[in-house]
Amino acid sequence: MGQSTFMVEMMEVATILKEATNNSLVILDEIGRGTSTYDGLSIAWAVAEFIADQEKCGAKTLFATHYHELTELEEKLEGIKNYSIAVKEKGEDIIFLRKIVRGGTDESYGIHVARLAGVPKMVTKKADEILRSLERKNILTGQKQEKQDKKQVQGQFDMYNYKLAEIAHEVDKINLDELTPIDALNTLVRMKEKMK
Repeated sequence: MGQSTFMVEMMEVATILKEATNNSLVILDEIGRGTSTYDGLSIAWAVAEFIADQEKCGAKTLFATHYHELTELEEKLEGIKNYSIAVKEKGEDIIFLRKIVRGGTDESYGIHVARLAGVPKMVTKKADEILRSLERKNILTGQKQEKQDKKQVQGQFDMYNYKLAEIAHEVDKINLDELTPIDALNTLVRMKEKMK
């Protein structure tokens, strides 16, 4: 019908939110994954809050998501409980235990699943490298992002991010097995000086 998968998903979510009552059972899987990360997270968060509100909806709901930020809702809203799939890690490998356990997780295993599915090793190895790079970039820019002017040219670095990148590079080179407590303290002092 010429509609994107995300539009179809949003139409289904709209119907659910309009029709569900506190007598309904709602099952939602990965709401918001068809758009940008922040858009998707915002939509998923707002949908979860709406459904959890007893006056607006209050439906019994299973809400599967990879947005780790949503685990915060358990502390903020009554009736929300986090569960995750138990996983056992053995070095580089993981084993899905096919068991649901209480609590959230901050781990995603997409690249591991790609390996299990037979995606070529050179592709999953490259995906691991890209993931580490993106996570490092997110750590470096995350705190500053909210304060940045929206009109700032994409890719332009300010001095604060440059200093953080330099410190992150230094941290990457540290061998924790050989670091003494005094060395750790001196390293922290050096890093703090670089932030000035």
